[in-house]
Amino acid sequence: MSDVKESLLAEIEADRRKSIAHWRGSDRTPQYLVDHLLNVSRYSCCFSKKIRMEVAGELIGLLHDLGKYSEDFRCYLHSALDLINPDEDDYVDAGALRGKIDHSSAGAQFIWQILSTRGERESVIGQLLALCIASHHSGLIDCLDPEGSDVFGKRMKKPEEKTHLEEVRSCADPEILARARALLESPELIAETKNLLSALRLQEKNSRPLLQQVGLTVRFLFSCLIDADRIDTANFEQKKVAANRPQGDYVPWSVLIERLEKALAEFVPRHPIDHLRQKISVECKNAAARSAGIYTLTVPTGGGKTLASLRFALHHAERRKLDRIIYVIPFTSIIDQNAKVVRDILEPDGFPQDRGKVVLEHHSSVTPEKQTWREKMLCENWDAPVVYTTMVQLLETLFGSGTRGARRMHQLANAVLIFDEIQTLPIRCVHLFNNAINFLNEQCNSTVVLCTATQPLLHKVAVNQGAIHLAEGHEIVSDVRQLFADLKRVEIIDQRRPNGWSYPEIADLARAEVARVVSCLVIVNTKDAARQIFLASQALVDAESLFHLSTDMCPMHRKSELAKIKSRLESGLPTLCVSTQLIEAGVDVDFGAVIRSMAGLDSIAQAAGRCNRNGKSAQGQVHLVNPSDEHVTLEYLKDIAIGRDKVASVLDFFRETPERYEHDLLGPQALADYYTHYFFERQKDMVYPVSPKEAKAIGRNDSLLSLLSENGLSLAEAGREGEQISTRLLNQSFMSAADAFKAIDSPAQGVVVPWGKAGTDLIGRLHGAYDISLEGELLREAQQFTVNVFPHVFDKLSKAGALHAIKEGVRIFSLDPWYYSKQFGLATEPVSLMETLNV
Repeated sequence: MSDVKESLLAEIEADRRKSIAHWRGSDRTPQYLVDHLLNVSRYSCCFSKKIRMEVAGELIGLLHDLGKYSEDFRCYLHSALDLINPDEDDYVDAGALRGKIDHSSAGAQFIWQILSTRGERESVIGQLLALCIASHHSGLIDCLDPEGSDVFGKRMKKPEEKTHLEEVRSCADPEILARARALLESPELIAETKNLLSALRLQEKNSRPLLQQVGLTVRFLFSCLIDADRIDTANFEQKKVAANRPQGDYVPWSVLIERLEKALAEFVPRHPIDHLRQKISVECKNAAARSAGIYTLTVPTGGGKTLASLRFALHHAERRKLDRIIYVIPFTSIIDQNAKVVRDILEPDGFPQDRGKVVLEHHSSVTPEKQTWREKMLCENWDAPVVYTTMVQLLETLFGSGTRGARRMHQLANAVLIFDEIQTLPIRCVHLFNNAINFLNEQCNSTVVLCTATQPLLHKVAVNQGAIHLAEGHEIVSDVRQLFADLKRVEIIDQRRPNGWSYPEIADLARAEVARVVSCLVIVNTKDAARQIFLASQALVDAESLFHLSTDMCPMHRKSELAKIKSRLESGLPTLCVSTQLIEAGVDVDFGAVIRSMAGLDSIAQAAGRCNRNGKSAQGQVHLVNPSDEHVTLEYLKDIAIGRDKVASVLDFFRETPERYEHDLLGPQALADYYTHYFFERQKDMVYPVSPKEAKAIGRNDSLLSLLSENGLSLAEAGREGEQISTRLLNQSFMSAADAFKAIDSPAQGVVVPWGKAGTDLIGRLHGAYDISLEGELLREAQQFTVNVFPHVFDKLSKAGALHAIKEGVRIFSLDPWYYSKQFGLATEPVSLMETLNV
């Protein structure tokens, strides 16, 4: 054993305070456990203060790794670090024990044993805190599992030989134990519990919305702990990470407001519609003086919601001293455009980077949700003043499995949350989402704005399951009906045929529209339909005027095609684009005509927003067609299929009595009627139902709303199994619900594709990278060259040998160039050599 190692080991053994939490291999430096616990407690306390539970936050940070004081853990870690000679008696096989030394139960039991005996309120807070500590490596555990087993109770009764609680009580650093006991005895902790119970009105113990919010409180505290733990560990292991972390030291809101107002003042109206956009923007600025609440911004497509909502958010954040603004966008295709518009204003040329980015994009990562610890260090935690993310990421943060998404939840507090195109919220998530948004507004001091041209009736769904609590006078725009009348720029032409349209017939209609008004956009519901109509159009129009867009193309590929499309549109050149619905929401294009495959009225309205967008002509035309072949694939797209069927009744009614809708099929009344029919049809889906086929771990028909609230079926199973469940408040199946949420979503795997020289070079750098901080930058860059593929496609590509692992043991893959088409993007069959060479 070297002299250096002997000296270090002697220092550690001389003082129990020298128990190790982490080890930095680069310079063989230990992070002592006491320092880690104190650091994490400070971070967690700070984060938890957002919901007025700072004592609770400090406690879970202080005790989360208490079990690392045990002799078993010391022997395991010292053996793994080669600090113990293999010939010595306390040497163990660290590889065989990896992940098997329980160091999370001791802190959970420490809290539970003290608080559970003091009374109902103390027992509630004790269970909340114990759950967070016991779960900090696995993701939130079940309280009851679906079979009725008392998972939480058994964890709290786990024997001493497994948890080492009494051992660590006797040998843990006195400073840690003294502070923990002081916090457990503090009146502030009980006050926090009382405030929580009062705020959530928990006398209504059978209320699903309120019980789900209790679970969200657990997840919020869990988020504070996970982020605190990850931050301190990353700061220790990577000094560059710590040096570059902004930690809230952002550019002041006043400076960002000045930049936005300057940009708006310099804007010169070019079209009559621009004056209406300015009026909407002014109303948003004025509304920023309102108190915290859940608001709606109902503006027709093309009304300038991006900068108008930003104006509201910046002024509101400054007035209320909030931490950040988070934009939640439905599709990655719009994030690219919207984030760039905002970044160009808030991060002008010459902007100093010493205080971190102003605008952070976080969407489809190339890393899967189930990560190694190495991958976890690459995860963003939304530490920026303006964050752009997707609805998928937001829902994963609130309901997903593991720790990666949950880590970010506390960043949703003290924030302005802007939901763009809220009508795209998955129908099965309606009640879960509504209850979560009410929690973020009422308990987390956040203001929420629901933006769309087609406002869904989220406040009119079943109240006993969870309806959104809109603020009084929730609409930001003063006169929505008049605004829709003023911004009416298209005529809807119902072209449905009894036997439907063939793909060649749709292509011929598109050709005729290009001949009539120079440009036409065709939007269909499936990638196959887009491909077939594109191929049928090749014989009808010039190649340079024909374009295709779909999610099989990586973001940089789509950006390139959109740039060409916009250039041709602005130059008045013939342009025909065939696209899936990715182009509907937020993509700023202006076609002379649009052809839309039958879908819900919300999708039709979004499609209409790409027609005559700037009001250059008196009236644009949007043709509704019913493709005869699309029904074959629509059986797998339930939301689109039901929306298509429900809009048919609205179209029929419009033909008979157009005056009911004020002769506007896309006006507020028509949309309200559509959502009434659509939501009535889908009300059973809004609780997020699960079946044994979709969620094997649950093994029965149930719903995530039930599993995350009263969990009645699991309680019934517990009674049959003889489990003695007390009047405990928390009986949720957190982990089972989170796993089911992932299983039903069929999570896609990101694949980095070799689009162009930039994509090919990036893949080469990813394969050659070794420094973790460098990999983090590369992975963020790789998002622009990533296509998300579903499991069956991933399996097919794997069997074909088209995927290459970028790192040994890390699930990040690149695509073989033979499987990427310059026209259609990712392919499951090899594309031609000539096309490959021309990409």
